[in-house]
Amino acid sequence: MRAFWGIAAFLAATPAWAVDCRDLSFKGEVYTVCEVDAQAEDLRLFLNDPETGKPLGNFTSIENLVEEEGQVLAFSMNAGMYHTDRRPVGHYAEKGEVLAPVITNAGPGNFGLLPNGVFCIREGRADVFETLRYVDEAPDCTYASQSGPMLVIDGALHPRFLPDSDSTYIRNGVGTTAGGETAFFAISKSPVTFHQFGTMFRDGLKLPQALYFDGSISRLYAPDLNRFDIGFPMGPMVGVVAPPPE
Repeated sequence: MRAFWGIAAFLAATPAWAVDCRDLSFKGEVYTVCEVDAQAEDLRLFLNDPETGKPLGNFTSIENLVEEEGQVLAFSMNAGMYHTDRRPVGHYAEKGEVLAPVITNAGPGNFGLLPNGVFCIREGRADVFETLRYVDEAPDCTYASQSGPMLVIDGALHPRFLPDSDSTYIRNGVGTTAGGETAFFAISKSPVTFHQFGTMFRDGLKLPQALYFDGSISRLYAPDLNRFDIGFPMGPMVGVVAPPPE
């Protein structure tokens, strides 16, 4: 049976060096940004419990899973859109196994607002790819999650983003450096538009590629900030796994 760590004990035990989470003020809005060194940290995607095959659904389930490996969870965030049964809407791969295919056609909702993209974790790097580029280059991703829309594409905002849009949500997403050495995961503290969110990644974090994860269930697990968001069960999640303190 899996042990359950109380959150207070867990917060005290989490290695502070694994992930750098901080608040960033940009153009009148505040975002929580977690910076991950993809060359040094154990960055993974999580979907199903390997024992039961059922969706993990929440941060506590990931905590318990990695605890069985003698590890701790240093950071986590929802990482892609999903159906009501928590299956990924788009492409998903875990430990090199493809669990859902790439979707290249336009469709309803934010996911189908092309161009969308794929977050890819490989040995020593993490990258955001626009979907057609991902298909063309076929990178050997250990983990991959397709979501959409793209926020920043080669340094430009998604062409459909409007500065005067009145559609605002708490939003979260990921951006990566050109060399793939660093991934920046961000969530807004208050409702923002796509234009505001994408501009923060492009101009605030200076990132050439960024991808939207979600806006209605955006949640963050950041022990260094005493943050453990709860809510409805999630589908794909991203996290950093680290050794426990000595």
